[in-house]
Amino acid sequence: MSDIVAEIRELRVEIDGRAIVDGVNLRVRPGKVAALVGASGSGKTTTGLALLGEYPAGARVSGDVRLTADGPVGYVPQHPAAVLNPARRVGTLLYDIARAQVRHLPRAERRAAARERVLRALSDAQLPDAEALLRRHPHQLSGGQQQRVVLAQALLLGARVVVADEPTTGQDALTKSRVVEQLAAVAARGIAVVLLSHDLDVVRALADEVLVMREGRVVESGPADRLWRAPRHPWTRRLLDERRVPVRDAVGGRPVLEVRDLTAVHGTTTVLRAPRLTLRAGECLAVVGRSGSGKTTLARCLSGLHRDFAGEVLLDGSALPRSLRRRDRGQLAAVQYVFQDARAAFDEHRTVLDQAARTAVRLRGSGEREAREEALRALAELGLPEGLARRRPGELSGGELQRAALARALLARPRVLICDEITCGLDTVSRRGLLDLLTGLVRDGADDLSLVLITHDLDTARLADRIAVLDAGALVEQGSARRVLTEPRHPFTVDLMEATTRWGAESRS
Repeated sequence: MSDIVAEIRELRVEIDGRAIVDGVNLRVRPGKVAALVGASGSGKTTTGLALLGEYPAGARVSGDVRLTADGPVGYVPQHPAAVLNPARRVGTLLYDIARAQVRHLPRAERRAAARERVLRALSDAQLPDAEALLRRHPHQLSGGQQQRVVLAQALLLGARVVVADEPTTGQDALTKSRVVEQLAAVAARGIAVVLLSHDLDVVRALADEVLVMREGRVVESGPADRLWRAPRHPWTRRLLDERRVPVRDAVGGRPVLEVRDLTAVHGTTTVLRAPRLTLRAGECLAVVGRSGSGKTTLARCLSGLHRDFAGEVLLDGSALPRSLRRRDRGQLAAVQYVFQDARAAFDEHRTVLDQAARTAVRLRGSGEREAREEALRALAELGLPEGLARRRPGELSGGELQRAALARALLARPRVLICDEITCGLDTVSRRGLLDLLTGLVRDGADDLSLVLITHDLDTARLADRIAVLDAGALVEQGSARRVLTEPRHPFTVDLMEATTRWGAESRS
């Protein structure tokens, strides 16, 4: 046991008689990366959280979980907003940890020592412009920035084991490569890393050992190089199937949603400039860029969730009110938003079915019974049968909740559907299924539905008819997907494409 810092033996976790983890064994070694991969709902996160002694409410647990290393277990969650206090600035969150670690120093030295630790942790977590970031609240950060703030917290805590749950979710290739470098550096310092990830490129680049999970069980495990070279289980081979999405040709149609001279701010800081952008009927528009480039701010302006902007957002030629509260029922139904963090978008005390049906009642005036029947059909079509639909959000996996959020939005029968990084937390099988579904929704609906796809992933952007590229809050390029992906014109787009190609090639070497 001297070379093992944590061990799980025959772990079984049951909820209402259903095993969500069944017979899992895991040994975590210092300086090594153990990766758990599998589809959404396979039990990866439940297994990882067992190392922290955390289990779902009401769970029945058997088996052993042992920690042999000194120090806490650090945790970087898939949805960082869930562990960041929205009322406290980033600097306050980090300084609370750092100050506790420098109390042994003379009083005159503590402030400088705490500051040095915080800035070093932010740098190690690949967060530039630390001074400005420390003054912000979590809601003023992108999903990728929130993820890296939580990573900085784990680094500050000095954990000997770090559980990283989808740590590259929502991040572009440029940022992803640095996060991978940082996690590799963490392991190089003798810290064990348990990586829970659907991103097979990240797993290839980092993992020493891989455990493949399906429906709560480990179906295959072994050294990473062997697993990729000669997978033995059919499910492993399916996960490794990485068919690319074919590039689409742009479609023509009348303008549905238009942006004119939009300038958005956070406080006194300008975070987005988009002089002109048009979404046409029956079209899919992908908005791509690095984490923090302004993608989500643009989406929130379109949907009425961010009102601090100048300029106009027009629906069918008429200006939409900036604030969600000032939009009428028809305008609310017309523009629907599916969030990156689906869990934060649900009331944890009500069933998923109730919340989905409520959309049809509130925005379309449907009767309660009719709405519930329609919601059950919509959820089932997205892979959530009635048994799952009647559960509360906390009993569903992240991927299951993402599909529930999509069904809820579609029940409004929107003209425009805004999807914010909704595939970034999914495995390859689930991701491809959801992309196929979105393609079908837009194409089968003819001119009734248009899609804004917010993504960091250029491969996912291949689904789109047109692509708009953001860099540091500026709209730097837009055009047909085929042209942007094959003949990028702006230097940032060129860099982003080259980094994506290089990252994929290096992770396979």
